Amino acid sequence: MQAATTIYIRKDLKGQLDDLKRHPKESYSDVIERLVSVAVDDGPLSEEAIQGLEEALKDIKQGRLIPESEIMKKYGVK
Repeated sequence: MQAATTIYIRKDLKGQLDDLKRHPKESYSDVIERLVSVAVDDGPLSEEAIQGLEEALKDIKQGRLIPESEIMKKYGVK
């Protein structure tokens, strides 16, 4: 059996973890492990992904950005 530890979490966060359980008896450790496995990607980036990032950096450096406020206004989002 692996060593365990106790952590402190807010009640609202505990409620969110409860909502993410696949079944009532699933442990919080299993829920957290599932979340971590989704959040962490150890695989290398594809050439396509690298190209996309480089293009995005060029756009940023050259000021080709649309402010969030303009996009929200355009689509009627408040």
